[in-house]
Amino acid sequence: MVAKRIIPCLDVHEGKTVKGVNFLNLAEVGDPVELGRFYSYEGADELVYLDISATHEGRGIFRKMVKDVALNLNIPFTVGGGIRSLDDAAALLDSGADKVSLNSAALDDPSLIDKIAAVYGSQFVVVAIDASFRNGVWRVFAKGGREERPRELFEWAEECAGRGAGEILFTSMDRDGTKEGFEYATLKNLNNRHSIPIIASGGAGTKEHFWELFTNHCADAALAASVFHRREIGIRELKDYLATNGVSVRL
Repeated sequence: MVAKRIIPCLDVHEGKTVKGVNFLNLAEVGDPVELGRFYSYEGADELVYLDISATHEGRGIFRKMVKDVALNLNIPFTVGGGIRSLDDAAALLDSGADKVSLNSAALDDPSLIDKIAAVYGSQFVVVAIDASFRNGVWRVFAKGGREERPRELFEWAEECAGRGAGEILFTSMDRDGTKEGFEYATLKNLNNRHSIPIIASGGAGTKEHFWELFTNHCADAALAASVFHRREIGIRELKDYLATNGVSVRL
């Protein structure tokens, strides 16, 4: 049985790690490099760093921070934000990132997925999909949840997989920061449609939420921020709980 992954997410804004609710009301929670070191020590399987304002504000990629993170971590990490070209992705990977995450740029130019996968391989490409349930449909949003696009979650995920994405990171904007549980039914539907790994994001609040996600075969990995940043759930504590209750994790 493939071990389920626990992935802390560090949203980076102007060089600081931040967290909000429903993508709004951001508050600073720490230094991204130091937090990364802490999570590595705690037993996180991977990390995701997202420069959440890079695309919206037109900034370039944050290479210096990526280099600092690479020097201080011994676990894989993914970086996203402001990646608009194959050269941008190459710069991040050359700086030490293990994977790149595409969101707005892939919506603007889906062929970017093909280009990066063709050069580096699908295993280097994560497509992040932020979506909100509106009028009976999961609508996809770009630019940190600020801009609705005429795409639907399932058809966009299907296209991303077909173009060479190695993983899909689905964030429920409706659940983000609420700590009310993951979007289980939607995630299970998404997971059943694809052979590539699905990373669940949005809504983690208790250890039981992670257990429900994995035992119901909704995702291959769980990504969370608030509960880890605020030490409401420890990663070692979470993994011990999951292992004790029948979920395969790396201890």
